Amino acid sequence: MRHEEAVPARARRWTAVLALAGVAVVLAACAAGPNPAAGPDEAGFWWGLWHGLILPITFVVSLFNDDVSIYEVANNGNWYDLGFCVGLSMFFSAGPAAGMAGRRR
Repeated sequence: MRHEEAVPARARRWTAVLALAGVAVVLAACAAGPNPAAGPDEAGFWWGLWHGLILPITFVVSLFNDDVSIYEVANNGNWYDLGFCVGLSMFFSAGPAAGMAGRRR
């Protein structure tokens, strides 16, 4: 009787492992890859920083204007992404203003 109970548990375990592997493959397929069209004149870290800082304003403008995009597609890859994330985090963390507010108290 114990052997019969162990088989469904083993089958459930393998089903869960295969489902998890399937989800991992699907998520990996959605990951962004390098931009093959990028060149030396493409947007880099500093443009990414600027675009991250102005993202909230650009987003509102992009709702009304189809020619405005919130992310520069023609970028040089990881450096642009890093600048974009840093700029976005600076905007939402209030940057230097947050530190000055704590010193005034």
